[in-house]
Amino acid sequence: MSRGKESDGGWKKFVWDSEKKEFLGRTGSSWLKILAFYVVFYGFLAGIFIGTIQVLLLTTSSYKPTYQDRVAPPGLSHTPKTLKAEIEFTHDDPKTYEEYINAMDKFLLKYNLENQKDGLLFEDCEPKPSIPVMRGSLDQSDGGKRVCRFNREWLGNCSGLHDRTYGYSEGKPCFIVKINRIVSYLPQPPQTNDSIPPEAHEKVQPNLIPIHCAAKKEEDKDKLGQVNYFGMNSTGGFPLQYYPYYGKLLQPQYLQPLVAVQFTNLTVGSELRIECKAYGENIKYNDKDRYQGRFEVKILVKVR
Repeated sequence: MSRGKESDGGWKKFVWDSEKKEFLGRTGSSWLKILAFYVVFYGFLAGIFIGTIQVLLLTTSSYKPTYQDRVAPPGLSHTPKTLKAEIEFTHDDPKTYEEYINAMDKFLLKYNLENQKDGLLFEDCEPKPSIPVMRGSLDQSDGGKRVCRFNREWLGNCSGLHDRTYGYSEGKPCFIVKINRIVSYLPQPPQTNDSIPPEAHEKVQPNLIPIHCAAKKEEDKDKLGQVNYFGMNSTGGFPLQYYPYYGKLLQPQYLQPLVAVQFTNLTVGSELRIECKAYGENIKYNDKDRYQGRFEVKILVKVR
C-alpha cells in the first residue's frame, strides 16, 4: 500500500510540483520560452510558405494558362451521357427515356434565345461557318469579351422545340455533341480528305470542323441506318467563329457550338456500339482516352 501511495504521489508531483512551482517538469518561465520558440519557428515556416506562394502567383495569370505545351487535344462529349456510355430505352415507354430527355432539356436551356438577349454579352456572328473571331488579348485590358449567339433552332429535329422527346418516342434518338473548352485553342479544319471516311467527304469545307458517326463494328454498319446531322447552316460540324475561347473570367456566358446527331433507323433489339469523331489538323486520338477527339456510345432500342 505504501508503494502504491508513493507512486501515486510521484505521478501527481510530476504533474504539479508545488515546491518547485513546476507543471509537467517545467517552470512557468520555461514554458513561456518554449512556447515563444515554437511560435517564432512555425511563424517563420509559414512566412516562407506564404512568400513562395506569392512569388508563384506573380508568375501566373488569372486569365491565361502559363504552360499549355502539354495540353492534350480537346475531348468530344455528348448529351445525354450515362455512366457507362450506354443508352437503352423502349420508344413506347416514356419512363425508360425520361432521364435522357431531362438531361437534354437542362443542357439546352442556356441556348434559348431569351437567355442570349444582352447585347453587351452576346452578338450575332456570321450565319455560316467563317474564320475565328479574335477579341483581343487574354487579360482584362480590353474588358470582358462578347460571344457569338447560337440559335437552338439550328438543331432541327433535335432542338427539343418541335419534338419534346428528341426523337426517343419514335425510336430515333438524338445526341447533342460539343468540343470541350480549352482556353486559346483554335481548331484547324482538315486540309485533305485522307483521314476522313469517304461518306463524310462532303462535310469538309473551310472554317468547319466536321463530325461523323459510324458503327464501331463492321457487321453493325447495316444495322445503324441513316444518320442525320444538324447545326449552323445545316452543317454537320463546328464553325470556327466560336473560337478561340477566352476563359470563364472574360467569357462567363460562352456558348460552345453544337452539332445534333440523330439516328433515324436503328435496328430494334440490336445493341450497337457507335463511334463519333471530329476531324481536324490538330485533333488527335488516343486509344487510352476514348473521349479525346471522339466518343463511343452503346445504343439499344428495346422491344416491349
